[in-house]
Amino acid sequence: MTTDEFSADGGCTCTAIRYRITRSPLVVHCCHCRWCQRETGSAFALNALLEADCVELLAGQVQIVNTPSDSGKGQLISRCPTCRVALWSNYAGLGDAMRFVRVGTLDEPDRLPPDIHIFTSSKQPWVVLPEGTPAVPEYYARSKYWSPASIERHRNIVR
Repeated sequence: MTTDEFSADGGCTCTAIRYRITRSPLVVHCCHCRWCQRETGSAFALNALLEADCVELLAGQVQIVNTPSDSGKGQLISRCPTCRVALWSNYAGLGDAMRFVRVGTLDEPDRLPPDIHIFTSSKQPWVVLPEGTPAVPEYYARSKYWSPASIERHRNIVR
């Protein structure tokens, strides 16, 4: 399947918000940083990175919540105004150009397993990382882990 043939729907718990991603992600991060643990109330956050125009709102209107981040630049989290589920984030560095879609909000989240585990230096000790999936203690160089196609797509976003 090419990236242009990929499509996946998702939404919040109460179904007031429905969305569709229309392209495969550049990469899927499983982030084990303490900020993601705090924000999700879980051991990690699983985010699919996509160009903003590849995330289509099908129903409802998200509420954008300005939330602090470890970088100090903050992030804008798009949430359902009714059930408060976080659907995606936009980080200050890329503004609205890229969305970090919460994979768990997809109807079929198993379609997007992590490509890389990041910030594993702060992962919970009981989390066992799978063999064969890259894992790094902090962040990483895209050129080492992303496909050439994803690197080019990212280059087009930041122009």
